[in-house]
Amino acid sequence: MVALVSGVLAFLVAYLWNWASLKKVAWGKQVIALLGFALHGYAIYAACWGVGVDRFALPAAVSWLGWSLLPVSAILLIYSWFIELPVSKTYVKPGVGSQLVTTGTWALTRHPGVLWYALGLIALLLATRSTVLLICVPVWIVMNIIYGVMEDVYFFPRMFPDYPQYKQQTPMLIPTRRSIAACLKTLRAKEAL
Repeated sequence: MVALVSGVLAFLVAYLWNWASLKKVAWGKQVIALLGFALHGYAIYAACWGVGVDRFALPAAVSWLGWSLLPVSAILLIYSWFIELPVSKTYVKPGVGSQLVTTGTWALTRHPGVLWYALGLIALLLATRSTVLLICVPVWIVMNIIYGVMEDVYFFPRMFPDYPQYKQQTPMLIPTRRSIAACLKTLRAKEAL
């Protein structure tokens, strides 16, 4: 249960990260982000490979599917968080970025990281067949959805003046035909540059 609790604590730390961004706390974003990533990294390691982790049975093909989906989810998460968003303004400098990103995967949903994170956890569960992760995955996915809701309702409207218009154009979590088309259109436009 150490893994489960560490993962939950990582999300509580993530709430503080948004608060530090909103309040422009110098060095707060970096320190809090490192703490959150360390906690969650430890939680994932403990859930997958920690002492006493049992494995449930799955056909080999399903396990290989998990290993195949894991890099896909990691690439999508890195792309959404670190390529599409301005890294320095988002993660390093105090305060928030000066511009709301609404293109690419951010046109797909307002919280594409929630999708890629869920995909990654499910892939890791299939790949490792960890019984501990079987308990952690649903809890962590729900925690991430709650985190996205808090960002959507409390933090982002205070950070970005254009957020209400973005909310009207883009679904929160579940892509629609319109949002998929907008995502593909903006990704193609980026490729053309």
